[in-house]
Formats: sequence, structure tokens, C-alpha cells
Amino acid sequence: MDEIAIVILNYNGRSFLEQFLPSVLANAGGNPIYVADNNSTDDSIALLQRHFPAVRLIHLAENRGYAGGYNAALEQIRTSATPARYYVLLNSDVEVTPDWLEPLRQLMEAHPQAAACQPKIRSYHQRASFEYAGAAGGYIDYLGYPFCRGRLFDTIEVDTGQYNDECEIFWATGACLFIRADIFHRLGGFDARFFAHMEEVDLCWQIKNAGFQVWYCPRSTVFHVGGGTLHKSNPRKTFLNYRNSLAMLYKNLPTANLILNIFLRLVLDGLSGVRLLLAGQWRDVLAIIQAHFAFYGWLPYLHRQRQELSESRKSRIVHRQIYPHSIVWRYFGRKGKTFRQLKHSEPLPR
Repeated sequence: MDEIAIVILNYNGRSFLEQFLPSVLANAGGNPIYVADNNSTDDSIALLQRHFPAVRLIHLAENRGYAGGYNAALEQIRTSATPARYYVLLNSDVEVTPDWLEPLRQLMEAHPQAAACQPKIRSYHQRASFEYAGAAGGYIDYLGYPFCRGRLFDTIEVDTGQYNDECEIFWATGACLFIRADIFHRLGGFDARFFAHMEEVDLCWQIKNAGFQVWYCPRSTVFHVGGGTLHKSNPRKTFLNYRNSLAMLYKNLPTANLILNIFLRLVLDGLSGVRLLLAGQWRDVLAIIQAHFAFYGWLPYLHRQRQELSESRKSRIVHRQIYPHSIVWRYFGRKGKTFRQLKHSEPLPR
């Protein structure tokens, strides 16, 4: 059995592989590196076979997105001759640093209840700043809006060491997710219906529902480009984020909170749509409408998912580990632009 399998999911990411695979190979600590190709139409596979023969290649017959692609790839590793104790799910647009891997492993060994963790995520292009997708660890408010230490909406902080404390968080970034293989498979992996976006938050919520923890490791740093597959202004990304966020809430909220929280979230989505319409972003408005109707169509499936989770477990997670206020109101209404400003005004879950 391998100790750690570093797994990079690729779809038409030849340029990223060429740019960032050398840093991963140089700092893998002897652990195997897999590239799972989501049926790319560029010459990614030819590049790997020609220039990176040490990489173990997994061919997937179709593009299943982040969620389905990783599920299929990790299942192949699990049933191979060399399964692994830990997986690192690493985006193809991430530059790793020397000694990035060992602190993550050490954290997991020191905390047996930790099922997953993430390193510090800084921006590849603005290297002193945190990066949008993960920063110094993820949190979520009661309406399903994710935020990070180091990033609230579009406010990105410079890393001055303000988040150098190793701590438990609510969700870890999918850009560099270190996770115990047995727990990943025990929980059924990602929800493949999500395709991409919010699936790592949903999985971390499932991890917590199962009684495990998610942690942030500041002793490990990687640099992330971000937006490598879908730019944040892409209406497809808008659709996936809105649909999947609603689905995640419906799956995981306790019944006592479900109706009101979903209603409030739908109202805020409508207000977001009005703001986008006034800005002339009518394609994003259409994406939000489509996301809502897709969510309604998923309700029978989501209801079955809810029934598999006890009410007591869902209630415990909501009351103890989810930010009990609206991050939208705190940010836009009360001008709380950084995580520390939120923390100074009211307690945050730890």
C-alpha cells in the first residue's frame, strides 16, 4: 500500500500540466503521482506519455466533471495493486512548494479524528495574497454561503501571518484536498450529480455529519492560479454554484431549519439576480433561474439523501459549527470585510 497518492484531475489542461507537473514531481517525497484524464480533447495524454513517464495515467472514458471524475479515478486506485492510505486531490493549476506534503500528513497523524485537511492557499499571480478558492480554510453560513479566512467574497487579504494557527475548519478546498482514503470511500465520495463546484463543501459537511473533523495546516503552502476550467464570470459556473449550493443545503440541514433557510436563500438568490440584471449580466440571471428549476427537479433525489442522515447529527453540526448569521449582510450591510472583523464582532465556530 502506498502512503499517499497525489491525484491530479485533468481536462484539456495541457498547458497547466506542462507548467506545474515539474514542481509536483520534484516535491512528491517519493509518493506516486496520478493524472486522471477526463477524456480530454487536447494532447494532454501525449504530453504525459512523452515528457512525464513517471506519472501514472488513468484514462476516463467521458468528462464526468470534478466530482464524478475523482470518484472514478480514486475507485480505480482503491482497487489497484497499490491502494493508498491518503489521497491528495490536487488541481492541475497548482504550484507546490518544497516540504508541502509532510506537514499535511503529520497533521492527520496527530489528529485521528481529522478526515481531511488543506494547506494555506496563496495566489500564483499575486503571491503575497491568499487565493479565492480556499485561502486559510473554509467556513459556511446558515444560508449556505461559503467564505474563507483570508477571503470574504471579493476581498482578498495579503498573508501577513494572521492565519498561521493550525485549526479545525468547516470545509477544505478542492484545489488541494488531503483526505483519508478509507473515509472518502466509506462516505461514497463526492456527489457525482454536482459535476463541479460546491462538491468539496458538501463532502466536508458529510465528513462532519459522520463525526469526523476537517483541518487547516498553515505549515504547508501552495500557489493556485484559479479559474483554470471555468472562469468565475462564466454563466455555467453561476448555474453550478447556485444549483449545487441549494442542493447541499437541502441534503444537510435539519428539518427545523430547512423550510425557512431554503426560502431565505431563494429570496437572496432573486436579489442577486436583480443586481446582475441591472449590471447587464442577463446570461447569469438566466443561469440562476435555470439553477432553481434544476434544484426543484432534484428534490426527490435530495429527499432520499436527507433520509439517510439522522436529525440529531444534522442539528449538532448546524448549531455548533455553522456561522449563525448571514455573511451577505455582515459583508455588504455592516461592512465586515475580513474574517477577523467578523470574529471581533461576534464569535465564530471553531
